[in-house]
Amino acid sequence: MAQVPQTFFDALAVRAWCGLALEALGRAREEIDAINVYPVADGDTGTNLYLTVESAAAAVEAVFAGHEAGGAARPAGNPGGVAEGPTLAEAVRAMAHGALIGARGNSGTILAQLLRGMAQVLAGEETAVHADGQRLRLALRHAADSARRAVAHPAEGTVLTVASAAAEAADGAPGDCGTVARAAYEGARTALAATPGQLAVLRRAGVVDAGGRGLVAVLAALVETFTGETPRVLPAVAVDGAVAGERRACGEARGDLARAAAGLGECADGGSVPGSGGPAFEVIYLLEADDAAVARLRERLDGLGDSLVVVGGDGLWNVHVHVDDAGAAVEAGVEAGRPYRIRITHFGAGDVHTTGAGRSLGERAQRAVVAVVPGEGLAGLYAEAGATTVLARPGEPPASGELVQAVRRAHAREVVLLPNDEDLRHTAAAAAEQARTEGVRVALIPTRSAVQGIAALAVHEPERRFDEDVVAMTSAAGATRYAEVTVAEHQSWTMAGICQAGDVLGLIDGDVAVIGQDLTAVAEAVLDRMLAAGGEMVTLVLGDGTPEAVADRLEARVREGYLAVDTVAYHGGRQGALLLIGVE
Repeated sequence: MAQVPQTFFDALAVRAWCGLALEALGRAREEIDAINVYPVADGDTGTNLYLTVESAAAAVEAVFAGHEAGGAARPAGNPGGVAEGPTLAEAVRAMAHGALIGARGNSGTILAQLLRGMAQVLAGEETAVHADGQRLRLALRHAADSARRAVAHPAEGTVLTVASAAAEAADGAPGDCGTVARAAYEGARTALAATPGQLAVLRRAGVVDAGGRGLVAVLAALVETFTGETPRVLPAVAVDGAVAGERRACGEARGDLARAAAGLGECADGGSVPGSGGPAFEVIYLLEADDAAVARLRERLDGLGDSLVVVGGDGLWNVHVHVDDAGAAVEAGVEAGRPYRIRITHFGAGDVHTTGAGRSLGERAQRAVVAVVPGEGLAGLYAEAGATTVLARPGEPPASGELVQAVRRAHAREVVLLPNDEDLRHTAAAAAEQARTEGVRVALIPTRSAVQGIAALAVHEPERRFDEDVVAMTSAAGATRYAEVTVAEHQSWTMAGICQAGDVLGLIDGDVAVIGQDLTAVAEAVLDRMLAAGGEMVTLVLGDGTPEAVADRLEARVREGYLAVDTVAYHGGRQGALLLIGVE
């Protein structure tokens, strides 16, 4: 169905824009991924922008659905008494919030801030039915300025440059929303064509900036929203400073980029590129914190790594950074407030992010491990071991779509999936099946606890044949008994008798085996029962609030009573259980 042009920027225009932008990024996603060389040549900018806008569009649709289901009746003079739709303020705030919570990658996080900056202006008049061209100009300017402030070390020749050019062009274009949108688009398009001359990394690869290319697609959708016309988008590949996408297909461009990748050097804002020996991890999380804490967090993360972008406000932030110490980046968030939806991506040995002689741009790794982990501490531990992680907070299990996205982020031909929870077995199976339809070979190891996942990861050898590696990991996980110590939330019948709310419970292989009042005593009883059947290694994972003395006591008990048994302890963070125990 053809898009009906919108005269003013109202809630319907917001809805239309999100839908058209999602379609445009869907068409351009692979092309944008192929030219992604800055700040990290990891080939996912198009995908990240698509997922960010997808989250924004879903949030707007949810607002409309809410009004359709239970919205207030329109004034009596309105024919049919149709339920009233959302206001412009409600729609743009939903768009900005959806983008914020769904932002992926460096460019996706910046796009989320651009949309938030626009929303702050467009929602400025709470009761306004629509915004005119003048307000749209102000919104574009505020968006560009706020996005630039969100980046720790802004560089020219990036999406920030394209956003600023769009705002400047809009400033000089008085008229309605369609006129302003077209001017912004043309200004952005011109700026994008110039990006290879501003960043050496782009010039050497013969491409325009990937994030800027995505923003031009989003602005083209804005033009279509108000005019019904689809502007011609700038091709992505540049040769000798001139756009030459008409002469070379995207597939040919991939080969050129692969050949260029080995020679790329340092970038203007400290971002990591091939040959630079940059940080090994991308860390992203949502953070509930006040402004003062976030200011301190920015300083802390700026000292840990690069590509730092912190966007948001009003108590909710999206944090993106590239670091070598993923655990330290997460701990900094814990000190600032409450981080959640933590995503840690390991760029991998031999990745173009970490070595100039790594695999060529866009090429998949041979094998990767994707693991669901119950706490921030374990997320860092798994990531340092090379796994792509999905955080499962208490009461917030990941959906199959999140696991599919993690498999895509791993960017490998073969993936070993560790659900680390019995209740996630069907979810993980659905994700594995979806990934297989996309050409990825996936093996699901039915790990029921994070300690079984640790055992599996310890024997993982990417150089082995896939089947042999999966068998070894499955065997290691299966040979690991697991237990957890937690607190009963209510009275219930268990395998060990009746427990009361507040009792300390010791569960072995999923069943309650010990009920008591003292954490250390219950943990000791659980450990003794597990080691009665033998064992060579004990793994302890302490949750938030569990005293260090508990681990000390258990380690001492193993040393005194069980010869030749080793013990290792980790901090799991907010993992739900007070203590996880594994015995191999």
